[in-house]
Amino acid sequence: MSLNPSQLREHIIKPTLKQLELWSLAAEELVLGTGIQESGLRLIKQQGGGPALGLWQMEPATHDDIWINFLQNKQLLAGKVCGSDPTHDASRMLYDLRYACAMCRVHYFRKYDPLPATGDLASQAIYWKKHYNTAMGKGKPEQYIENWKKLMAS
Repeated sequence: MSLNPSQLREHIIKPTLKQLELWSLAAEELVLGTGIQESGLRLIKQQGGGPALGLWQMEPATHDDIWINFLQNKQLLAGKVCGSDPTHDASRMLYDLRYACAMCRVHYFRKYDPLPATGDLASQAIYWKKHYNTAMGKGKPEQYIENWKKLMAS
């Protein structure tokens, strides 16, 4: 059983990205696809004892790097990521969907490559692999596409 992707998109992803002023339909799709691929929209802690947290399965080291090397110098964006709760501990991604979503979007925002076009699932999968899962990660672009289609059809 997973979260309804349409509801997640409507009530968490879109409002969060708009709050950050980093919304586009392409960004919305990529963040949704990342959640689908990383957790199946059902896991908040990585299985097998891994460190990844939240629906977007971000590792605490990545979370902390974003804060230390990117958001620290962007106070306006940092405030929007935190919202009314100034806490920016990685464990917050376990219980705060909007915070975890914001961290996923900021992770992509700090990359130089432009986002893939809206509706281009194959390019989104490749972008996810390059910038989120990385070459060392076990995920494959084909899995991203397959998981998207499976979850969006249910």
